[in-house]
Amino acid sequence: MRLTNTHTNLFLLVASVIALVSCGTNPDKEGEENIWIRINQLGYVPSQIKVAVLVGTNEISCFSFSVHNAQDGKKFWKSNDIQQTGGYGPFRSTFRLDFSDFNEVGEFYVKSGNTISPKFTIGNAYKGTADHLLKYMRQQRCGYNPFLKDSCHLADGYTMYGPMPDSTHLDVTGGWHDASDYLQYAATSVNATYNMLFAFRENPQVFTDKFQTNGLEGKNGIPDILDEANWGLEWMLKMHPKDNWMFNQIADDRDHSGYRLPNNDTTSYGKGLERPVYFCSGEVQGLFGNLNRATGTASTAGKFASAFAIGSVIYRDKDPSYTELLISKATSAYKFGLNNPGVSQTAPGTSPYFYEEDNWHDDMELAAAALYNNSKDDQYLKEALKFSKEEKVTPWLEADTARHYQWYPFINLGHYELASNLDGDKRQELIEYYERGIEAVWKKAKTNGFLRGVPFIWCSNNLTASFATQCYLYRKLSGDNQYQELEAATIDWLFGCNPWGTSMIIGLPNNGVYPRNPHSSLTVLHDYPLDGGLVDGPVNGNIYNGLIGITLYDDDEYDEFQSNVAVYHDDAGDYSTNEPTMDGTAILMYLLSSLEADGM
Repeated sequence: MRLTNTHTNLFLLVASVIALVSCGTNPDKEGEENIWIRINQLGYVPSQIKVAVLVGTNEISCFSFSVHNAQDGKKFWKSNDIQQTGGYGPFRSTFRLDFSDFNEVGEFYVKSGNTISPKFTIGNAYKGTADHLLKYMRQQRCGYNPFLKDSCHLADGYTMYGPMPDSTHLDVTGGWHDASDYLQYAATSVNATYNMLFAFRENPQVFTDKFQTNGLEGKNGIPDILDEANWGLEWMLKMHPKDNWMFNQIADDRDHSGYRLPNNDTTSYGKGLERPVYFCSGEVQGLFGNLNRATGTASTAGKFASAFAIGSVIYRDKDPSYTELLISKATSAYKFGLNNPGVSQTAPGTSPYFYEEDNWHDDMELAAAALYNNSKDDQYLKEALKFSKEEKVTPWLEADTARHYQWYPFINLGHYELASNLDGDKRQELIEYYERGIEAVWKKAKTNGFLRGVPFIWCSNNLTASFATQCYLYRKLSGDNQYQELEAATIDWLFGCNPWGTSMIIGLPNNGVYPRNPHSSLTVLHDYPLDGGLVDGPVNGNIYNGLIGITLYDDDEYDEFQSNVAVYHDDAGDYSTNEPTMDGTAILMYLLSSLEADGM
């Protein structure tokens, strides 16, 4: 039959109605279209950008949506501010539903047709979230562990590669286990210490006092984040005991000997229960034929110097003698880096894997900037500016992939520390470095509905938290809001506005969807509940398929959302996507504390 104009218009009208209905299909009803609304389950601050993402596994259309009271279902607001963004991963259709203009305070859900989002809060949605992350840090403590109410690794350790005879005993008990294994790396632990001190310095008003110095419940007059950061500083003092002594690592991958609790760890490294302590020599290391590519000490030494320096500022009015000790250690650590520029990578053991850090100018820039902030010595400022020009943009921001921890930390906080103490052209130049990195990610992000431009490499959530932080710091320094939607989407991703609809932080929000089966001996052996940890996050399908030793323990609840773009499993058997990390968790603290402060 030949269609007349009248027939054509009627056909298009019917098609539009069908498409609108398909947008509203309830995914819980058997046999109907699979459509979901992804949301930041934690919620939103009233004044910030608010966008939900509607996704479907088939071709659909969407013309309007509404916001409803979560208690009685009353419709508060309706909009057709919708951006069609094409397919992504497992979805053939995605739409961005913008309700930024809706600023009522309360608990709500978004609805389109019959499809309903999870409930979320508009208000101070981030209240208590930075403190919540400290739960995981306390669970990761080495030495006395308040979660287990027992101690571990008290025999650490015996030295390797140092100026002293190999196997010399050195007390380095303390710090945190790196992830679900019990390795300890200076790079990640010192970076975690800096990030907690940074979060407190910038947002002291959001942190509470509910725990003692030893991590057990009870107030002690000190914000809990300082108790935790000081646990790191005390360990760092052991790892940098003399001006020309610095240690980079405790244990090696012989640690990977199966599930066991840390207080029951009897893994042998050849000297009783002592574990090896690797000296920061600046030279290639590896005891079993697998070697790293170390070229110097500056990457580790710069991290030590910056953490000691910011610590000295925070303790200046609290403990003058401790402050002087931290200043002394910051100065000696900085010199230790200046005298041996280059990267001090972690040492592999029986396998070829290690943290492949390839950059160090960013660490020395932050160290010099932190020392300048402390002393106002122009020599530190001169050196910091020089280092800033050597790494203007953290390299992964302009790349599609990276080796494991190749460019670490994942953003350059030295640019912020410097810019905060400068004005004029020098300040603007540092701000532009941040913008260049953000723009590189934005060019990739603007092509998909989740505004995802961060690569799906191992520990992608750490990169995500870091990138959102860079966006926040750029906006804070510049007053430029052009990337605010990208910043919001990056934060939202971590709390459920992603293909799987899950938060990536254990326990946040309390009544939401978050990792319940993390890769950890505590959960696998005894069902001990982890809390507060940021899990590794999704990886590219090709990376996942190439990994060795992954066996899912349960059916994949997210099977229909997996694709070659990215894979994520809430399964203890997936060490690549569902293992929480100590440093990733600490990296997130500044951002969450800032969002809480914004919501006050």
